[in-house]
Amino acid sequence: MFPVSSQEGAGFFSLHKVNHCHYRYLNIMSDTPPSTPEQPENQPENLSVEEFTKVESIFVRHRNVLLVRAQFTPIYTDYYLHLMEQKLRHKEELDQKLKDLMAVLTLHLVARPWAETIAWTINLRAPRVNLFATGSSLFENITGHLFTENVKEPDRNVLYSQTLIKNTEGRKSHIELETEDPLQWVETYYMQSEQRPARVFRLDDENFALLAAQPDADTEWLESLTAEDVAKITETEQTKVLETRKFRFHCGCSPEKIIPALRSWKDRKDELFQGDPFVEATCPRCGAKHLITPDML
Repeated sequence: MFPVSSQEGAGFFSLHKVNHCHYRYLNIMSDTPPSTPEQPENQPENLSVEEFTKVESIFVRHRNVLLVRAQFTPIYTDYYLHLMEQKLRHKEELDQKLKDLMAVLTLHLVARPWAETIAWTINLRAPRVNLFATGSSLFENITGHLFTENVKEPDRNVLYSQTLIKNTEGRKSHIELETEDPLQWVETYYMQSEQRPARVFRLDDENFALLAAQPDADTEWLESLTAEDVAKITETEQTKVLETRKFRFHCGCSPEKIIPALRSWKDRKDELFQGDPFVEATCPRCGAKHLITPDML
């Protein structure tokens, strides 16, 4: 293992030689957990709304509760296309947890101010796995990845949160988790980190909803809600749509973002490549693989 400090918050990348005989790994570590780049590259233009997940922010009048809801099929479709392209396959249970985590983080992002980029890392004891999801309202993207190998066993389940805001130091926090349900993780996060109650619901047809208490909220009503109540809330309560955002599954990783973390190898290319034509770098945010050649350094 060859630890190397990264530059400009590049996160960490796992690199290995690509051949039929052996793999050699190199971890490139930063001081912070991996998070969404400030501006994803290759932002597509003029995509139809069907290619995005439309996220509605709705104020429930007389209850003083913010409802954020969305249908996640477009994000899940792109997620599975990404897995196919990268030849990745997850166990069904873990795959569902990661999808749920990306969904609830998307809703949380819309409940927060526009300028924030948020990364959540979930460290579970059993199964021993790390789930990672990150997204940005400013660039309307969400991505995630599973880590199932070389995961250190924790003494408890923990959610680590990192919030980045341009030109500020950002915020970090962590909370202990008592369940393995991503929806309950968010409810616990709101009570402990946001200091207000929230409810999260998984509805039919890949729909999710987050209801977060606002000042003077009717918390008794909030706690009494069922999934059936939430599904028809715009029919039974007085509501007002505040805004609509559109999100897609997108990371923004690229060889160009990996290379700055390898600058210290520029004068030691032989040691890094050992005669091979390239090394393969794996993005920790989405699992995408990128080939790095000596001439790129």
